[in-house]
Amino acid sequence: MSTLRLSLAMPLLAAALLPHAFAGSGSGGGRRWFGGGRDGSRRAAAQAAKDAAAAAFYELDTAQQGLRISVETITAMDDSADARRAVEGFAALGRRIDEVSGGYITAVDAHDLDRVELDAAAAGRARTELERARDELVRVKGELDRFEQGLGPLLARAESQLARLAPAVERARAALRDASGALDATREAGFRADHLAARLAALGPELTKLNEGAGRHGATETLRRADQVLREAEAVRAEAAQVPERAAEIDKRLVSLRTRAEALATRAAGVEPVLSELRRRFAAACWRDLQDVPEQAQAAARQAGERLAEAAAARAEQRWPDATSQLATARALLNTADEGVLAAGDRLRRLEAVAKDPQDEIERTRFAVRDAQRLAMAGRSTPDPRDAGPLDAAVARIERAVGILDTGRHPDYWAFLTELEAIRADVGRVVERIRGERGRS
Repeated sequence: MSTLRLSLAMPLLAAALLPHAFAGSGSGGGRRWFGGGRDGSRRAAAQAAKDAAAAAFYELDTAQQGLRISVETITAMDDSADARRAVEGFAALGRRIDEVSGGYITAVDAHDLDRVELDAAAAGRARTELERARDELVRVKGELDRFEQGLGPLLARAESQLARLAPAVERARAALRDASGALDATREAGFRADHLAARLAALGPELTKLNEGAGRHGATETLRRADQVLREAEAVRAEAAQVPERAAEIDKRLVSLRTRAEALATRAAGVEPVLSELRRRFAAACWRDLQDVPEQAQAAARQAGERLAEAAAARAEQRWPDATSQLATARALLNTADEGVLAAGDRLRRLEAVAKDPQDEIERTRFAVRDAQRLAMAGRSTPDPRDAGPLDAAVARIERAVGILDTGRHPDYWAFLTELEAIRADVGRVVERIRGERGRS
């Protein structure tokens, strides 16, 4: 987080000051003691205050150095607003530490407790000032400790991310090696896989940055890059492994669809006799929509053949997406043509059945209406108007459909069949609504 890089470095005063602060504190320190009685007692008290202040200064400096490491860990791994506030808080504490450290240094420099002529009053002033400096150092140390406690969640998260860093980079490198091996195996099998090679080559600069490390690019950015490289390398490896399977699947589909196209052309030729039978035996309304089926089927078979030829060319050039797309188009064309061819034969069978005995369709529809009426009246003394209206209309529609059969030598059996189908569909929706409402109650 380059924008947050403020100077966390504080003057390392302890190293320079401690020898001075503790000078002469032991029997071998060379301290000269003069006088006794009241002056000696005051001098000893001042020296004790100086030693205590030096110890407090050392503790504060040590704690500051330890906290600096924690803050630097957080800033390296976290660019959140909380992390920025932590940096600002540490900087403010640093200024307070500089202030109280300066007060301590001033107090130490102001009083030479080894002077022969140091009197009781001067020793008393020294003791007072040194004790005040110690108290300030202890107070700021308490602030530092409380601040450190507040950093706990941020530091735990940063350390967790830091622990992920090396394994994440190694996983990314391993994924690149695996992808390269899979690509080599695919090429040895006779497939170019140029697009996969290009994708793998594009990861080269990212690998270079990973190798340069978090010290140059930052831990957060390095983690993000490692995850990205891992995902892309794994995708390349998976696709490289699938290339032979994909080629085999395309070959299989080519053979299957070619067979279907040939069969369709043969079956399309058989539609014309079906249409001739429909024209001879039934009214024009029963077959008019099927007149173009033979021509449409032949055209679809021809177009499907063209798409299959393009798919084969794409397969030979290892343009897998293009081959797959052409195969899908050919299949759609064949499906549509198949539906038309099947519709002609199905139409003739259904019309023959209803012309022979229309009563089966009539009873089937009446049964659906009666069943819906019983359901609508279950548990009720009067029907719900929302149910009664559509069901009463269905009864009337059945009678009108039956009337179609009395319209001459060649009645419109197809209109009769489609109307009864529509009635059953409408009745089914009424039944579905009733059951849905009762299921929720």
